[in-house]
Amino acid sequence: MKFKAFFTQDGMNLLDKRFLPALEKMGRICQVYLTPNHVMFLHGLYPEGGDGLQCVAQFGRDLLFRDYRISSQSDNQIAFAADVSLLHRALRSALTIHMQSQTDPNAAIQIKLVKKLPVGAQAPSPYLTFETKGLHAAVVQDVPISKPLSRADLLQLQSVLDSAQELPQTLVQVPDLSQLQSLVDRLKNVGDLLTVSITQYGDLHLQVSTSLVSVGSEFRKLRVLGVHVDPPAGHANLSASTRTQMAVQRGEALSVQLSMKHLVKSLQCHLAKPDCTFYGIAPQGACLTVIFQYFVPGTRVADKSISFYCRLPVLDQGSD
Repeated sequence: MKFKAFFTQDGMNLLDKRFLPALEKMGRICQVYLTPNHVMFLHGLYPEGGDGLQCVAQFGRDLLFRDYRISSQSDNQIAFAADVSLLHRALRSALTIHMQSQTDPNAAIQIKLVKKLPVGAQAPSPYLTFETKGLHAAVVQDVPISKPLSRADLLQLQSVLDSAQELPQTLVQVPDLSQLQSLVDRLKNVGDLLTVSITQYGDLHLQVSTSLVSVGSEFRKLRVLGVHVDPPAGHANLSASTRTQMAVQRGEALSVQLSMKHLVKSLQCHLAKPDCTFYGIAPQGACLTVIFQYFVPGTRVADKSISFYCRLPVLDQGSD
């Protein structure tokens, strides 16, 4: 089992400034999944459990690395668990040395899997090593990782990942993130359970209800990807709750209930600075899916080398 590669400049910046800070908010431990063509950071998929929230960040290998080499007996795939904060700390330290050596054309940061014998141990342990060679210094940092997954475990991980990639039939582009964050900050002070409704007309409805009060907000005529229909005549004259109930009854909307803490946590993914964000409810109300989209720099064309999304577990299967 072997893996080694050199970071690209874009790869270092993306991980340091965007994705590792976001992943740190998801949880302390993540799975790093390396394949011949992609690099993935997974939270909550394997082993299944935790608080139920799943998060996947996938990158084309050439976006993050150059001279990428990987081999294993599991179809050249490797996966292991690592502490996100330790990964981020090692990368930042390596970047500090690298920045001091920008005039050196040979300056680079290499990352590789190694086995080393810890002090006092009788057997070697796996590490992800960051090796930085600069103009005035060379630094080697070892980040401890779990034992890489077996072939059987890798197959199970891939199966869970495949099931997590199922898209909702209807996705709506959420409004300005600061506006949504402000709304959620108000709603979380009302209650712990949130009802989310999404219609095929492009409406997103958020509501928190308690025995004493019901507070909600609606975003209408949002951009829709997937199944999109026009609202029925006279629809605009009805209240938001009535419109939503009618849309659910007509099979033109889905409604689910979820934990407010999960939505608040998913909003931390905005530290990765997506260009736009879509919400959708999976078939049969299985989960709330949040998809973060990125554009090729300087364009409005989707960057297919980056995929980032969350799946929020539901507390109630809602209506379908």
